[in-house]
Amino acid sequence: MELLRSLQFVPGNRRDMLEKSRGFRADALVVDLEDSVPDSEKAAARELARELVPTLAAPGRKTLARVNSLETGLTAAEIRAVVSPGLYGVSLGKVDSPWHVEECHRLLSVEEERLGMPAGVVKIIPWIESAAAVLRMPDIAAASPRVVALAFGAEDYTNDMGLRRTEEGREVSLPRAMTPIVARVAGIVALDTPYVRFRDPEGLRRESEEALSLGYKGKFTIHPGQLDTVNAVFSPREEDVAQARRVVEAWERAEAQGRGSLALDGAMVDVPVVKRAYNLLRLAQEIGAKGDEG
Repeated sequence: MELLRSLQFVPGNRRDMLEKSRGFRADALVVDLEDSVPDSEKAAARELARELVPTLAAPGRKTLARVNSLETGLTAAEIRAVVSPGLYGVSLGKVDSPWHVEECHRLLSVEEERLGMPAGVVKIIPWIESAAAVLRMPDIAAASPRVVALAFGAEDYTNDMGLRRTEEGREVSLPRAMTPIVARVAGIVALDTPYVRFRDPEGLRRESEEALSLGYKGKFTIHPGQLDTVNAVFSPREEDVAQARRVVEAWERAEAQGRGSLALDGAMVDVPVVKRAYNLLRLAQEIGAKGDEG
């Protein structure tokens, strides 16, 4: 699965912020052509993205563009502007059905062929932001092999449902819990909604830890000051890595003796516990290889 702990939005109409984003400690930069760009700036943002997206990608950092929904009529032109050999993927807003993903797949294929790029190299991250999307999530996740993650968008979901958005988040608890389950079945990752109170680090940590407990593997951020917290929450803790190593070492000794379970620190260790330990160590190794300990 993809390492996508933190995905930082950068307004696509702000050259200064796009240039500054080169130094952000995000697993992915997301050049936003959708919500953070006013309608009057959409065309200018598209041209700025055409210029800068190819230069933003760096080794170990993925670069995406969030394009407008297909209903706006802007998607095809935006995809033509941003697709280049350095682009990791597109984040597609307001996905209500598998057709949205299929059409995005088709548009990307046209551009890849035009540019002589390998077919299917540009990925898709659909946003789950409506009641229709929640009900069709499994089909959306399976609509294209390009889909590497599902993103849950709480703000648009509550707007679609006519709900008041609260800090506690009870109004989004069901779809927010469903998204990681569907993503897991599809073999992709789930990405949590941005935390909009960017001057509230305690709230960000609480919401990120809650997302982690639900099965999310990362979170979108709207301010670079959120990145350290998000990276830390979605990275294994040092004590968990140390315990995972103890579990694996004890298991390998027991396995060599022909045993299928063992006791460690007064608790039973069996196959599911060992698998979880191996997975955590692989994640820690991947983060270490990236040169970022969170």
